[in-house]
Amino acid sequence: MIRVGIGGPVGSGKTMLVLRLCEKLRDRFRMAVVTNDIYTREDAEFLARQGALPPERILGVETGGCPHTAIRDDTSENEAAIGALQRQFDDLELILLESGGDNLAATFSPDLVDSFLYVIDGAEGDKIPRKGGPAIRHSDLLLINKIDLAPYVGADLGVMERDAKRIRGNLPFIFCDLKHGIGLDPILSWMEDHLLFALRE
Repeated sequence: MIRVGIGGPVGSGKTMLVLRLCEKLRDRFRMAVVTNDIYTREDAEFLARQGALPPERILGVETGGCPHTAIRDDTSENEAAIGALQRQFDDLELILLESGGDNLAATFSPDLVDSFLYVIDGAEGDKIPRKGGPAIRHSDLLLINKIDLAPYVGADLGVMERDAKRIRGNLPFIFCDLKHGIGLDPILSWMEDHLLFALRE
């Protein structure tokens, strides 16, 4: 079974990414989702309402504190949620694990996930990639989302591209508008090449 972490600040598009991935992958792989929120199960409830997966395949974790802790330092709540899903669905192939809203210092424990994607909001300004931080520097795939909104806030996508290349070196990044499905095909291609090849029939 492959575990994929999805991190990013509040409002960056993590849950939308999970929804789009479920829509594209649910007919091919036996999947489940774990979401993290501090005091609610809002993201899990949104995914269930949208029909991302059957509701029993979506579990929400209320971390009650720093979202970094639940994905990096003390992952016991997320491990328990994954374990519960595995007991219920013993043929699971793929679990998407969405963090609570976090910042550029967030990373996932390698004991929790096999790979992690990090989503930032292009409408928050073009300085974000050059701020660096572990999430920008070390995520397996960086997604610069909401590119459709960048012109309205004066964010220069060319600057973001330049800085992402400089900060990340050879690690990949993709511009996207997940709400409208723009950039989703390259994301899926990356996942196929780097994660899902082992699950192909």
